Amino acid sequence: MDYRIYLPPCYDQQPQRHYPSLYLFHGQGSTDDQWDRLGADDRADKLIAAGEIPPLLIIMPHDRYGGEPDQSPYAEAILKDLIPYVEKTYRTIPDRTHRAVGGLSRGAGWAVHLAIAEWEHFSALGAHSPAIFYYDAERMRAFLDAIPDDSYPRIYIDIGNRDRPEIMRVTLWFEDLLNDRSIPHEWRLFTGYHSEEYWSAHMDQYLRWYTHDW
Repeated sequence: MDYRIYLPPCYDQQPQRHYPSLYLFHGQGSTDDQWDRLGADDRADKLIAAGEIPPLLIIMPHDRYGGEPDQSPYAEAILKDLIPYVEKTYRTIPDRTHRAVGGLSRGAGWAVHLAIAEWEHFSALGAHSPAIFYYDAERMRAFLDAIPDDSYPRIYIDIGNRDRPEIMRVTLWFEDLLNDRSIPHEWRLFTGYHSEEYWSAHMDQYLRWYTHDW
């Protein structure tokens, strides 16, 4: 699996220090360079230097498979190959509390799948303009029922008010489902489209949210 990894500026200078990890998934038609292109690494550098967020690792894997979760080996590759490799190779804090997952568009669909269906692995979920998979939508209630009440991840959902209708519908459905079950989450409806300009404009906010508890 191809992936990019962001290391904070202090990583080499503090060889005894270990860091939380944020896994970010790209959208359909893009590759592992999308979050880098949107400015995640540059914004992290600036926010860390300003003391606004703690240092962290950002892992940006490439989804080259396509397909729904029942058709793709991507989730298994993340959980059984990539995460163990990252935590063996880099100085992470290898526990759920210090591991977050997020994505945009189709990548947000993967983030939702991993954080809800495989809840034991991630303590925070960011879903930015999420294209939730049909496979997961059909099973979402069962997935949520399987999570202990004290183990729901922190959840952040955002979307632009001019996003594509099908994306807006599934996003509102997911948010309504969380409300119906009184599952805590943050919901943001911003001005914007389903576009890189939209996601880039909110990068600082995303990074502050992911790292809030670290």
